[in-house]
Amino acid sequence: MIRVALWCFRHRRTVLGAWLIALIVAVGASQALGSKFNETFSLPHTDSQAAVTLLGANFPAASNESDQIVVEAQHGASIRSPTVRRRVVAALTKVARVDGVESVISPYTRSGAGQISRDGTVAFATVTWDTATANVTKAKAMKLIAAAESADSTHLHVSLAGNAIDNSESSGVGLSVAVAVVAALAILLIVFGGALLASLLPLLTAAVALLTATSIIGLWTHLFGVSSDASDLAVLIGLGVGVDYGLFIISRYRGAIKRGASYEAAATEAIRTSGRTVLFAGVTVCVALLGLFALGVSYLNAVSACCAVTVALTIVGSLTFLPAMLALVGPRALSRRERAALAEGRELVHKPGIWLRWARAIDAHQLIVALASLAVVIALALPIFALQLGSSDDSTAPTSYTSRQAYVALARGFGPGSNGPFELVGKLASHGDVAAFGRLLTVASRTSGVASVTPTVVSPNRRVAIATLYPAAGPHAMRTQALLSTLRDHLIPRVEHGTTLTVHVGGFTATNVDFVHILTSKLPVFIVMVVLLAFVLLTVVFRSPLIALVGSTMNLLSFGAAMAAMAAVFNWGWAGSFLGLSGTGPVDVFIPVVIFSILFGLSMDYEVYLLSRIREEWLRPAAIEQPAHIGLASRAARHHHAVVLGQASSEPVIAAAAGIMILVFASFLLTKEYVLREFGFGLGFAVLVDVLMIRSLLVPAVTHLTGVATWHIPRWLDRMLPGFSTD
Repeated sequence: MIRVALWCFRHRRTVLGAWLIALIVAVGASQALGSKFNETFSLPHTDSQAAVTLLGANFPAASNESDQIVVEAQHGASIRSPTVRRRVVAALTKVARVDGVESVISPYTRSGAGQISRDGTVAFATVTWDTATANVTKAKAMKLIAAAESADSTHLHVSLAGNAIDNSESSGVGLSVAVAVVAALAILLIVFGGALLASLLPLLTAAVALLTATSIIGLWTHLFGVSSDASDLAVLIGLGVGVDYGLFIISRYRGAIKRGASYEAAATEAIRTSGRTVLFAGVTVCVALLGLFALGVSYLNAVSACCAVTVALTIVGSLTFLPAMLALVGPRALSRRERAALAEGRELVHKPGIWLRWARAIDAHQLIVALASLAVVIALALPIFALQLGSSDDSTAPTSYTSRQAYVALARGFGPGSNGPFELVGKLASHGDVAAFGRLLTVASRTSGVASVTPTVVSPNRRVAIATLYPAAGPHAMRTQALLSTLRDHLIPRVEHGTTLTVHVGGFTATNVDFVHILTSKLPVFIVMVVLLAFVLLTVVFRSPLIALVGSTMNLLSFGAAMAAMAAVFNWGWAGSFLGLSGTGPVDVFIPVVIFSILFGLSMDYEVYLLSRIREEWLRPAAIEQPAHIGLASRAARHHHAVVLGQASSEPVIAAAAGIMILVFASFLLTKEYVLREFGFGLGFAVLVDVLMIRSLLVPAVTHLTGVATWHIPRWLDRMLPGFSTD
């Protein structure tokens, strides 16, 4: 690794030219071909996916995108009044002319008779497209919205719901990225003493890696199903880790120059130390992210691949592009004041000051600090047992979104269950199966918790029968989940008995329940796998099982605290208005696994950086200045002094890196996308707890308490482990 970095340093023009060519090719290809993001996903080997597969194979029209136009009469008006009816019919006529719309079922027709609420204040029309959701462009969806909203008036409000409508309201991450860049630059300027070029280099390196990564992701959308959320998350993750990696390397580079090292020697030291941290932590993030493939969910596969390739490119950029830029910048990595002081021979290396006093205070109260910080983190993590997982829907969208307004209007007019109906899909193998399916609908309509059931509709090829069942409670209510269990475990098996009929339950709510079941059943295995991976890697790097054990298990505490905080904010609504949330709901079930994989890598950044500095001090006792209050006569004294100096020298950089990461994640909250807000809050809170409580208090205190045993490794294990070289 050092040889590669030095080669990049010495051949800076070649390296920068290669990066420029790669960037131009990637961006050019992406711009020429465009992107085809796909927001759908499948859940193989589940009941809900079986329903989707049956519909797609035997009832193509039922598998096309379907949206709802919801009209709500206001100020005492009625949906059935002639004035309202004329406006609605005129608007639906315009909707039918929108390119790509296959059919429109009006509430004023016989087939739409059940689409008007009992009190006559709310109605909806069903719009079916001639293609699947992934093929309905944002432009077409916007034309549909404009045509439908032409009926808006003083006495009539129009709103729309559906997957295509949700996709058209996606706001992107442009504002979040801009705010994150400004915040990161402000911190970098402070850390680097006002050196503008040094502060811009991490941002430039991250930008080059991100532009390349997003272009590759855009090309992937033509080959695989990739959601826009996966791309947006990859951008913000890549920005955070890219700036952090640059901060680690440039901090060490500047420190070496201030001590009088040549620029090449400074680059060598930076890559040998901080570059090692970047490589280790980045690889940990990538491996943990790629572990999401083991969960077998296509949506998470896309998230995993997008984030992993982005992080991988930031690693490569930090270890190749950044050394080349440092060679180009030369002495301007320092501020004018610092260059002047260096030229005059004045001292530039500042002692840690407050950080040294902080480290000594922890040393003086090791047990109290360890127990107190552990108690605080455990207390923060306790609400994790109340975490409600599920899938977010339009109930959590901003109130200005038409999809949120439609959700509220439908619930008001037709009951909460209208926003999460079950699709009953029967596979017909004989003539008697249609009658058996009808008996199921009759029994289901009389079951507690069922609001209504639509009549049977048989596919043109007579192989599939479908019906829609509306629960009485909302999509996320426990009553609705209990009803699904009743259908699958009791009602459907009884009706199927003695027939050739096979019935599957699909729809948003059923898919949500299946998704939760898949991930919650596999999450423990995934967590164990990532923890074991971190343990092995830390053991290889530090040659210490004790360090590996502490480092890998401590991450569970920050993860638990983050999940508990998400339960308080997103499930219970604590500080929801302050954070700009429009409502409460379940935490999306895939959020914990993705946060866990990302957090493990980010925590490794800080863990490796901290312990590497401690280990450096431990391995060079002769270079330690012996303070009056600490004797170096024993290995124990050396150990404590190494922990103090290592913590004091690493904490400023770790604090700055964590501050940047927290601000980047906090910028997620500026988006209107609920999923990105969940990621932003969860990751930001996790990093805050990890750095403030664990890396600054708990890990140093525990390292003091474990004493010289911290560095012990059995000989047989040392011989078994591979070496970790940065040459």
